[in-house]
Amino acid sequence: MIDEVLRYHTLISFVLGYILDLIFGDPRSLYHFVQFEGRLISIFDKILNRKPNSKWYSRTAGAVLWMLSVGITFSLIYGIINVGASINPYLGILLESFFVYQCLATHSLKKESMYVHSAIEKDDLLDARLKLSYIVGRDTDNLDFEGIIKADVETIAENTSDGVISPIFYMALFGVYGGVLCKLVNTLDSMVGYKNDRYRYFGTFSARMDDIIQFIPARITAILMIVSSIFLGYDTKNGIKIFKRDRYKHASMNSAQSEATAAGILDVQLAGDAVYGGVVKKKPSIGDPIKKIDKNDIVRANRLLYLSSAIAFMITAIMMYGVH
Repeated sequence: MIDEVLRYHTLISFVLGYILDLIFGDPRSLYHFVQFEGRLISIFDKILNRKPNSKWYSRTAGAVLWMLSVGITFSLIYGIINVGASINPYLGILLESFFVYQCLATHSLKKESMYVHSAIEKDDLLDARLKLSYIVGRDTDNLDFEGIIKADVETIAENTSDGVISPIFYMALFGVYGGVLCKLVNTLDSMVGYKNDRYRYFGTFSARMDDIIQFIPARITAILMIVSSIFLGYDTKNGIKIFKRDRYKHASMNSAQSEATAAGILDVQLAGDAVYGGVVKKKPSIGDPIKKIDKNDIVRANRLLYLSSAIAFMITAIMMYGVH
């Protein structure tokens, strides 16, 4: 019995971790390994990012930051799991399950986006702006309800890839450690991968590594959304059309893959100009305004998120079972 459990430890930990995410999400009281990495990034940022205008120095220092923060955090998690497994094999599986759980964001993404939806339902513009500011990088102070809904739907679409499908994809290939590495790389990009005066060069390495690691999952996410739209009765044909037409209308080679697909499936127009740090950033629109976007599109985008996640989960679980 023990041998059989250990044989399928990767599958068991994946299933348990996925279920934990669906039930609990990320409780704010529970310490997350991303918080640990975030503190390391902040410390190394202060130490290494001393010459932001020096292209060679900053890019080199940024690469060192990436290797240190990823290396230390990954090694710590690897050590925790393996020490636990050496004490008791079942403890090792529980620890793997815990870190699988922390790699995924299905429940939390829906919960945070629906806080925005709830504020809109109450016609509370200030609260909707506040709730949205917790999950997007843009300025929200001047957004009207339509702008808030668009930004909320966009972040659901983008993070379906970054926060759910991408870690599942790498766990399918490399188990819990693949998911952990994916999460660490994405965190670095979210903290230093900006094109401003401080991080233009320093964040280059982190941004490029995230582009690389998200390349395949972003496109898989688009496919999963299209498949999900068939079962949900959404506009699959338009989803395919807008995906083909608008998937590169973004500064990132990956972000618009899922955004364009979601825009087409929901028959709405997303993106367009946005304000970051008080500065207007010109961005092309994605999708066609076949219908006016409304708060129900937040719910519909979350249904796409959940069904895409479930399909990815089932495929991965079958793969994990099949290799043993």
